[in-house]
Amino acid sequence: MKAIRRITVRPVLPGPLAPLNELARNLRWSWHDGTRELFRSLDPEGWDAAHGDPVRLLGTVAPDRLTGLAADPGFLERLAVCAAELREYTEGERWYQRQPGEPPAAIAYFSPEFGITAALPQYSGGLGILAGDHLKAASDLGVPLIGVGLLYRHGYFRQSLSRDGWQQEHYPVLDPDELPLTVLKEADGTPAHLVLALPGGRSLHARVWVAQVGRVPLLLLDSDMEENDRGEREVTDRLYGGGSEHRLLQEMLLGIGGVRAVRTYCRLTGHPAPEVFHTNEGHAGFLGVERIHEHVTRGLGFDAALEAVRAGTVFTTHTPVPAGIDRFDRDLIARHFGADAELPGIDAERVLRLGTETYPGGEPGLFNMAVMGLRLGQRANGVSVLHGRVSREMFSGLWPGFDAEEVPITSVTNGVHAPTWVAPEVIRVSARQLGARRTEDALSVGEGTRWDAVAEIPDPDIWELRRTLRAGLVGEVRERLYRSWRQRGAADAELGWIDSVLDPDVLTIGFARRVPSYKRLTLMLRDRDRLTRLLLHPERPVQVVVAGKAHPADDGGKRLIQELVRFTDDPRVRHRIVFLPDYGMAMAQKLYPGCDVWLNNPLRPLEACGTSGMKAALNGCLNLSVLDGWWDEWFAPDFGWAIPTADGDTTDPERRDDLEARALYDLLERRITPRFYERGPEGLPDRWIAMVRETLTRLGPKVLAGRMVREYVERLYVPAAAAHRELRDDAARGLAEWKARVRAGWPRVRVDHVEPSGAPSAPELGASLTLRVRVRLGELGPEDVEVQAVAGRVDPDDRIADASAVALKSVGGPDLEGRWVFEGELALDRTGPFGYTVRILPSHPLLASGAELGLVAVPVTTKSDGSGVLLR
Repeated sequence: MKAIRRITVRPVLPGPLAPLNELARNLRWSWHDGTRELFRSLDPEGWDAAHGDPVRLLGTVAPDRLTGLAADPGFLERLAVCAAELREYTEGERWYQRQPGEPPAAIAYFSPEFGITAALPQYSGGLGILAGDHLKAASDLGVPLIGVGLLYRHGYFRQSLSRDGWQQEHYPVLDPDELPLTVLKEADGTPAHLVLALPGGRSLHARVWVAQVGRVPLLLLDSDMEENDRGEREVTDRLYGGGSEHRLLQEMLLGIGGVRAVRTYCRLTGHPAPEVFHTNEGHAGFLGVERIHEHVTRGLGFDAALEAVRAGTVFTTHTPVPAGIDRFDRDLIARHFGADAELPGIDAERVLRLGTETYPGGEPGLFNMAVMGLRLGQRANGVSVLHGRVSREMFSGLWPGFDAEEVPITSVTNGVHAPTWVAPEVIRVSARQLGARRTEDALSVGEGTRWDAVAEIPDPDIWELRRTLRAGLVGEVRERLYRSWRQRGAADAELGWIDSVLDPDVLTIGFARRVPSYKRLTLMLRDRDRLTRLLLHPERPVQVVVAGKAHPADDGGKRLIQELVRFTDDPRVRHRIVFLPDYGMAMAQKLYPGCDVWLNNPLRPLEACGTSGMKAALNGCLNLSVLDGWWDEWFAPDFGWAIPTADGDTTDPERRDDLEARALYDLLERRITPRFYERGPEGLPDRWIAMVRETLTRLGPKVLAGRMVREYVERLYVPAAAAHRELRDDAARGLAEWKARVRAGWPRVRVDHVEPSGAPSAPELGASLTLRVRVRLGELGPEDVEVQAVAGRVDPDDRIADASAVALKSVGGPDLEGRWVFEGELALDRTGPFGYTVRILPSHPLLASGAELGLVAVPVTTKSDGSGVLLR
């Protein structure tokens, strides 16, 4: 018989073992080896059966075993040490507490998914893993972050394969009581919950679960409540599931409900209220609308509230392609923000304007979540230098009149949380060299630019470590492959060959990620005969481990998986190349360390960052990648290889794939495999070990999430908090009124005349000229604008590149025609073709960028009146 309802009965721990509950409920165990080993010692077999989840483990340990441990002095001493370490970690002073000035009292970090641990499966891919690493690094640094997300009762999905290699999806139900979560409760002990109004008098109720991620609380909203009708209960059923309205309700709950959850959490716990709100991708963009509503209900006008909200908001975009952005029909948005739905005090038309694609080529009938994120965030960034550049191009229409490089979107290159992703064997080698505390600090805070101590690790130790990690991966692959084939319907008698799959002494290549078409899962199959020769080479063989999930609705991605699986099923090569289904954090933590080379071959520049190669690098794995994302930024031939790309819109996609696949095969045949198998005088691959050492020494500190979070704090959070403090109600009103006045008056602002003087007849480097510019400002004054000379090298079409701007000063009052005069010196500071122009920008001390309003006035003509003089 099947149970009609499932409940989880928690064990009652003996008094001396009570600290185990706190250790199990704080997810720091997921990256703290000492705590994991403590739980493993409770019941090694039970630990494996619980897949390394302390909460599940505690529910299965026999009572007599717990009684025995409660009287075991050795175990109690280890328990006391772990409990004391956790208290010191969560309460002690860390990097953030030593920062000068007044950094933000708290930051709220919103994301649709979080990859903290396999025991809390609330992620689908890179965005969620990045969000999880952001929280963990913030905890290590002591940054007072509050994470906000949704609790999906089915998570993303579990993947298996049919007999013919087609992806199968499974959605196991998650019981929050079996997860490392606690429900947020009011002072009277009742669960805290929040309500969103829906059209037609309906309501969406949600409770709040708290996952403690070290020092950082993660609030997860859950709509599976009896107060909801079936449709509303299923809002948080699956990650990225359902149609447009389902997704909209998820994003309203995340953004609007998330702000209310933060307010409730701070009220109940005394946690400082956030001064900065960080929107991780556009899915959470409605948090800004809710915050505007908070101000409006206090009596602030919409425009002033918008300015107050923008000041303290940071928006991070993760996609380099418009197709990756959520867009909704305007009528759907209008219905959910109408008079009988959510935020009735705000005109739905004002909400619609925030997400309207007003730029050339945009679709006015659609509401764009990324556009709203950019309009609601005074500070925005991409996730690598290249992605920042791509984002500025992609969204440049929001700032008409500005060159793409001036669009106010910066970049903070992603990083990964080393204590999560570095194998314990690697940490132990480092601890022997540096000491345990220095190793922990290096991996978590990572303030140095090099890990020079790696140079002192002897070559034999590095090579033995690499072989140990490779052998561990071989064992993992065989276990997973056996389970996969059993799920595909194979009998034990058919699977004897799995015992010889992979070899711990063969060059091992890893490739694992989501499977959209641009990541090109099957590029390695372009020339199957050549790949087969690489796999089966008698002296220099290669073995490949591949994993990845296609979105359930992406049949194209599923066909790519099936194509690869059919190749890996071939008896000739199946001992050298494998596909492992159900890629997730648990698999990844074995896969990254065990590979020698990490392969990444997306279509450039469609990889925003691509952090899997960072995780591999921290374990001494070398990268072989297209110059995209982070690899474009940090590649050097000392520690990896770049796959040449055939970029350009005119390149036929089939030909491009052929060219880049050929380049991949060439690198493997001519440079990578010879170096791996070449032996020096001591019988070691000296040149390969040197590249491993360079990877750890030079890349290690760069790819850390600690470095990333420190950049967010210093470059984005601290300035946003300062702006938030300045834009109190009166200042916000003043700024909103000033912007309205400037926008209304801008059509009458223009450059009237530019008069250069002082330039020699044959300009030389180091000379200068004086510019005298007459401008018309209409109803505006010189204090409302900045007049700039913009100069730099020019191309054959007289476009200025690598431009620099010089502010000119107002001299005297307006003339009889109402024109103002601005003057300044322009240095001729570079040789070759050199040009300049002038422009007028709005200027206010509370603007974060001169481009913020998207307004600029430039000369109507170029050379006829001297307004754009070209010096050759």
